Amino acid sequence: MTTFDDREKAFESKFAHDQEMAFRITARRNRLLGQWAAGLMKLTPEETDSYAKGVVQADFEEAGDEDVIRKLLGDLTSAGVDIDDATIRTAIDTKLVEARRQLMEGK
Repeated sequence: MTTFDDREKAFESKFAHDQEMAFRITARRNRLLGQWAAGLMKLTPEETDSYAKGVVQADFEEAGDEDVIRKLLGDLTSAGVDIDDATIRTAIDTKLVEARRQLMEGK
């Protein structure tokens, strides 16, 4: 029975680690998205940092990426940036890969 308990704890530990990594990757992706959007809006470095944090916070409104997409699309459109939903979704995919790479490299 000890072997079974050990395996169960190992699976639980791996699951918890995987969930934590997924959260960290998503948060990093959202920060990178905020920095990308801030660059398009020509924000100052201070404004960029604040905006990137706001994008990370926006992701807590609902499950999935739609809350982030709405925020980015609304803010970019309001700033006069000509952008569409598809471009933002492409940026999400690109920044997800970049975030995963950064976390794997330990940055």
